[in-house]
Amino acid sequence: MTLVLASARTQIADFLATLIYVYTLLIILYIVIQLLFSLGLRPAYSRTLDTVLGFLRDICEPFLRIFRRIVPAFGGLDLSPILAILTLQIINRVLVEGVIHG
Repeated sequence: MTLVLASARTQIADFLATLIYVYTLLIILYIVIQLLFSLGLRPAYSRTLDTVLGFLRDICEPFLRIFRRIVPAFGGLDLSPILAILTLQIINRVLVEGVIHG
């Protein structure tokens, strides 16, 4: 019985860690695309690209908005993605360790 619970905990912890990792990658991708657009490297209109960008915006902006309220931009530098990624990594460590060690 204990072995089954330990295996389930490990699987849950792995799932949570993967979920946080993928969300972190989506935030990084969103920020890189925003940076490229701000440098003027915007490609011609593409329906597929617009759909992907809309998806990234819908997924990332609500979480980043929390940090933009806390820390305003300094000049043209937005620190909210850094804080968001750091927060995700802290949550990852605490949550995964909590699930594994129960």
